[in-house]
Amino acid sequence: FQDFTKQLLNLIKELEINKIHLVGFSVGALIARHFAATYSDKLISLVLHSSIYKRSKEQKRVVQNRFELIKTSRPTSEDRALRRWFSDKFIKENQEIYEKILSMLKKNNHNNFLKVYKLFVNYEDDDQMLNNINTNTLVTTGQYDVGSTTEMSKNLTEKIKNAKYIEIKDGKHLSNIECAKEFNKIIELFVDQNYDES
Repeated sequence: FQDFTKQLLNLIKELEINKIHLVGFSVGALIARHFAATYSDKLISLVLHSSIYKRSKEQKRVVQNRFELIKTSRPTSEDRALRRWFSDKFIKENQEIYEKILSMLKKNNHNNFLKVYKLFVNYEDDDQMLNNINTNTLVTTGQYDVGSTTEMSKNLTEKIKNAKYIEIKDGKHLSNIECAKEFNKIIELFVDQNYDES
């Protein structure tokens, strides 16, 4: 995660931006947490969408089993992922989006994907790190997200100073796509509320 944090810091420097609104999704939310804990001075606001927190033994076992499946059976794991990330109704009514994201998953460099997923599978939360986040923070997740649950998000919100939580109604893991209108409105409002601080 230090490597990802350095990459993001270098990007901000390269673009000659003083401060940013940072939105992290899923594994990206873990990266955003690490970045915010170290470089709060670079942030105006922080959004953590669909982030894990304090997984149970059973939840850890599920992602470990998923990791083993990904190693051996890509087509099966890719389809299962999309069915975890979207509701059946959305997939049925938006086959084109399903196919587009499936195509993106197939184009992933498998070895790089496994490296990142291994980080995700073995991730251990650090409450001390979360205590170091000193940025207005919004935590969001889909109502029916099975991997980054509403309970996780509520508990994560309690651990971060100046954090608030909003649940995306009817959403799953990719509620930012399935419930795009609601999601975008929530993010836009949060950024606008923190805009003056930039």
